[in-house]
Amino acid sequence: MKETMIIAGFGGQGVLSMGKILAYSAIMQDFEVTWMPSYGPEMRGGTANVTVIVSDKKISSPIANQYDTVIVLNQQSMDKFESKVRPGGVLIYDTNGIVNPPTRTDIEIYTIDAAEECARMGQAKMFNTMILGGYLKVKPIVKLENVMAGLKKSLPERAWRFLPQNEEAILHGAEIIRKRE
Repeated sequence: MKETMIIAGFGGQGVLSMGKILAYSAIMQDFEVTWMPSYGPEMRGGTANVTVIVSDKKISSPIANQYDTVIVLNQQSMDKFESKVRPGGVLIYDTNGIVNPPTRTDIEIYTIDAAEECARMGQAKMFNTMILGGYLKVKPIVKLENVMAGLKKSLPERAWRFLPQNEEAILHGAEIIRKRE
């Protein structure tokens, strides 16, 4: 098993954190992992992405030109990374702010209205974990208990009180992701 993915959006959306949670979760399951962040100097509000590779064998390089899964959270990321999904791969995107949806027919496309749901629930900080839950519904590469352990490891201790809300957001994300036909 090998999963090569990139998560891309604006700084402040929890892109890097989502990748870190996934990486820690995979480590808890004894997978080999790479986590390679990339962000502009302006951070919050600038573009950010993270490449995560999870494998049951040694990973020869953290660099990828095509991905099994691409998660995009803004139009800039859609424009840049839609073409990077390998044929037969998966593209997941939050519908908020996407004016030019993906057009490819050789990949599986999923939508998730996480920004809208988080606003409705008054839980804006749960956006990235809701997206993560949607991803794990489509590609269950790690177990929920390991995701929760990875989440706890990636959060500062002062934020541990939000672990139950994050678990709820993960489960809700799995409920609201939809395959585009």
